[in-house]
Amino acid sequence: MSRSSRPGAATLDASAEERVASRVGEALEAVFDAVAETRAETAALLARVREQGRRPASVDLAALRPGLHLRLTRQELVSGAGFVAAPGLLTDVPAWLEWWQTDSEGDVRPLLLDLDPNQSAYSDYTHWDWFALPRDTGRRAVAGPYVDYLCSDEYSLTLSAPVTVAGRFVGVAAADVYLRHFETAALPLLRELPGPAHLVNARGRVAASADPSHLAGSLTRGPDFGAVLERARATTFAGTRLVPCRSVPLVLVVAAG
Repeated sequence: MSRSSRPGAATLDASAEERVASRVGEALEAVFDAVAETRAETAALLARVREQGRRPASVDLAALRPGLHLRLTRQELVSGAGFVAAPGLLTDVPAWLEWWQTDSEGDVRPLLLDLDPNQSAYSDYTHWDWFALPRDTGRRAVAGPYVDYLCSDEYSLTLSAPVTVAGRFVGVAAADVYLRHFETAALPLLRELPGPAHLVNARGRVAASADPSHLAGSLTRGPDFGAVLERARATTFAGTRLVPCRSVPLVLVVAAG
């Protein structure tokens, strides 16, 4: 008798999948908590500037630094954190990242970028998933993994959320997680499952994998993972189980046993 045909096997497998998805969600929810704190502080700061009857400048965002430094030293998965302004928000620069990160020694340092549109290839960051998904959907997003040439040159995930003031989108609050750190947390959970399993974001990008046929960074095609996240319940596609990871925008994909 095969494993899947044993009495109660499907129920047991489903229970294990839900448990693993929940624990992955818990691991990343801590990072999203840090993003939410940055989001709240940024929205409050920009609202105060607006009440003064003026537009913000990059110098105003310096007030976010104590909170960003605290999150970087307190949350072990977070390697970078900050606010990325929508183009045109600030009066003195066309684009801006108020971004801080930890170096190899654990020290907190600023990201210093040339965002001059006449000189920098990174001046337009609005097409990157970590910016575009929160802007276009109004929801939190997990982008990557990708090589983060902008900040660290590391293979990373970026977790982000939209920031709005008076109903207007003004940018994103975000945090970086090195893929190697996320895999340390996620792979032992994926290996608890009896079948090959991997995690994907809303676009089907593999965030971590215990399935040799789906490597981290590759695309899983076929299912509408965004719809799975919106419905927030497990489903089956072509014999493959798709289980949303609680409130975080990742889907656990488990191959048929």
